Amino acid sequence: MTVCFSQGYTIRSSVSWAVTDDVVDEELEPHSDETPDVLVDNIGIWKQAYPSSVYRDGPDKKTEQRSKSEDLLSASRVFSYRIAELKVPSSIPTPPPHEETARMARYMAHYSDWGYLATISTQEKIRGLPFGNIFSVSDGPLDNSTGIPYFYVTPMDNTVTDLQNFPFASLTFSQAEGDFCRKQVYDPEDPRCARLTLTGKMVEVETEELDFAREAMFSRHPVMKKWPPEHKWFFMKLVLEQVWLQDWVGGVSLISLEEYFKATPF
Repeated sequence: MTVCFSQGYTIRSSVSWAVTDDVVDEELEPHSDETPDVLVDNIGIWKQAYPSSVYRDGPDKKTEQRSKSEDLLSASRVFSYRIAELKVPSSIPTPPPHEETARMARYMAHYSDWGYLATISTQEKIRGLPFGNIFSVSDGPLDNSTGIPYFYVTPMDNTVTDLQNFPFASLTFSQAEGDFCRKQVYDPEDPRCARLTLTGKMVEVETEELDFAREAMFSRHPVMKKWPPEHKWFFMKLVLEQVWLQDWVGGVSLISLEEYFKATPF
């Protein structure tokens, strides 16, 4: 069902995109009666459209507005993907009992799509100080958890520059990412709203492991396949040295690597 809120916007299955008179996109057929696979747009749910009425104030404004619209459509292709490409579980399984700390750690590492990576900064004004950044991650395809976080990064990122200078980092996940803590009315800082910090050395993925890293990242984050190659994207992983978990009241758990890798999130 299509519901129109105002000129220039449509909503389909809770995902919206702009509609213009001159859109020609191989992924979207605006004049087709058949609704295509929904595209997810990571630029933002609401995208500004430029209907023909905005072109009536003169040739200069027309050129400017068309340029903005073209830029938007170009960016949309880079940051959008078909939902059919995204490998996601129909529902995330219930967390394991909090007493099973190793299994909880593996559960969070596997079902988290992103985390907070902390490095030692090389930026001039904060050189030597902690710097945190958000990264999409995957420890493997949904049916194959390794417990090792993989990343798809570019040298243009400040965090990657930090890692080239000092390769050690901490990656933090929070159960507040999903609905569990919200449904339980747990504040993100409530110890019952679990948080996991994995600390270790960030290394570039070796050739023999590239196929797995690619499958791990692109199956969970398919839009990455379309990111501009001139940014020189490459794969990294976190080689673990410590697993820190708080998932209940009464203190934290330092889980041995042997226990961590022996456990399963399933």
